[in-house]
Amino acid sequence: MKVLFCGDIVGRAGREAVTANLPELRRKLELDFVFVNGENAAAGFGITDKLARELYSAGVDCITTGNHVWDQREIIATIAGDPRLLRPVNFPKGTPGRGIGQYTTKSGRSIVVINVMTRLFMDPLDDPFAAIEGFFAQHRLRAGVDAILVDVHGEATSEKMALGHLCDGRASLVVGSHSHVPTADAQILPGGTGYQTDAGMCGDYDSVIGMKKEAAIARFVRKMPGERLTPAEGPGTMCAIYAEIDDATGLARRIAPVRVGGRLIPAMPG
Repeated sequence: MKVLFCGDIVGRAGREAVTANLPELRRKLELDFVFVNGENAAAGFGITDKLARELYSAGVDCITTGNHVWDQREIIATIAGDPRLLRPVNFPKGTPGRGIGQYTTKSGRSIVVINVMTRLFMDPLDDPFAAIEGFFAQHRLRAGVDAILVDVHGEATSEKMALGHLCDGRASLVVGSHSHVPTADAQILPGGTGYQTDAGMCGDYDSVIGMKKEAAIARFVRKMPGERLTPAEGPGTMCAIYAEIDDATGLARRIAPVRVGGRLIPAMPG
């Protein structure tokens, strides 16, 4: 099974990078499943129903989110009705929406996606480690599940790495999101789980993590409230992680970065 995870989609540049390239990538890489982090899709802050539908139309199977999930308030009333749009599983009980989704590929394989958010330098949510353990108590590879895919949305690389190792041997793929900068640690962990600390963003890299650099720099220099941050609007790079999952074990056989367009050095599985 071949899957692709696209990092945080930031604004129009990120959306266009994904929607322009994904149909061809699905064909070229023979992808069975694509999931993306869409929490910055709406001008850098949140996601709307309309934008989610655009991503689905381009070939996205599931959208994960994070700390910006509620920035577009309309999604609060509609997220429960969209099984392909997830919010972090460790939000408090009673929060709208779901943190786990189960999907079936065209070939009949069962895939479970879990979206979890860390706590270091982030919102004080429920314990992500306990949430992951609770998840694995209910979902096991090869017990009716062909692949388990995890989006770890978080700031601290240490916390994301710890969660990756906690999942090792129990998940097919664990990829981090949120920092908008791709890390160079794509690997298969000792237990067979594909892992990368952060996939990077889909957006304009002539920026400060996707936002126009002048306003972002001014915030650091002046230490005063200033112009609202808005997404950079230059050509976007699509940053993603490609993984091949063994059909017999549900574990990773291969993991590789994908970078298309924009300013970053291109990368594509051979």
